[in-house]
Amino acid sequence: MNFDATLQALLHSYETAGGINHFDGSNLPSEASVNLLASECMHLLFPGFFEAAPLTRDALPGLTRLRLETVYDSLRSNLEKCLHFSGSPAPSDRAREIAEIVLQKLPELRRIVQTDVRAAYSGDPAARSTEEIILAYPCVLVISLQRFAHELYKLQVPLLPRMITEYAHERTGTDIHPGAQIGDHFFIDHCTGVVIGETGRIGCHVKIYQGVTLGAKSFEVDNNGNPIKGVKRHPDIGDHVTIYAHATILGGDTRIGSHSIVGANVWLLESIPDNSIAYYKNENLVVRSRRKKEATVECRTQNELEAFNWSI
Repeated sequence: MNFDATLQALLHSYETAGGINHFDGSNLPSEASVNLLASECMHLLFPGFFEAAPLTRDALPGLTRLRLETVYDSLRSNLEKCLHFSGSPAPSDRAREIAEIVLQKLPELRRIVQTDVRAAYSGDPAARSTEEIILAYPCVLVISLQRFAHELYKLQVPLLPRMITEYAHERTGTDIHPGAQIGDHFFIDHCTGVVIGETGRIGCHVKIYQGVTLGAKSFEVDNNGNPIKGVKRHPDIGDHVTIYAHATILGGDTRIGSHSIVGANVWLLESIPDNSIAYYKNENLVVRSRRKKEATVECRTQNELEAFNWSI
């Protein structure tokens, strides 16, 4: 095949169809490099779980030092590219500073992700061990990497936090923005199809099921019709909340009160108070107070049974 005509057409397209070209600009982080960084972070958070050979206590200090050096070098390099892209002054110095700050957060991140593993084990009767949770449950990967990316997000790092969470998104089907604030003991059962937006805030001991969306109602726009960045767009979830499969909760002023239950397929645009239950009865949304010591809905109809009393 002669590629001359196609080559010329592509080159012409590169010159005329702007916005999806990156010529003569800064060196951007590569997807392969960021994916490897994310994988190495999981090794540091869960030593011994993803190794090709057994990891002994004697070998742990040396291997951990080697991994820290590898992650630091990769993190610093990718940070420098991101900061140079955004026009940050002294990107090399700032990249080293941020890399050191974030790696120092790893022990605290391990403490928090341990609570996530514990929540998954206690929240799923199908789980047989914490080893099974760490090795086979996609929530561990997506939540752990979101927590790592969130530390970068808080330091206003461009590009890299989203690339790290996108690695987890591609692997798990769960899309958690690095800006989302998430408390401890967080469990996503089955994982697939979950979306949690940038300005969402999730309390402690929250459990959600597949297909849940914590999203925005609409976007505020400027005079040119462009979305205004940085405004609160996504809901807040209180402590000890359970949200069942395919529920959709929208809006920055929407709050799900603590100790509440949101049933499957429920669509919420308004807040519900603490200790509430929201579910559909026929075609009507019912929001009521939880009864004293009520762990879940006391099912009286087949609709309520299908909405709450199920497991896989």
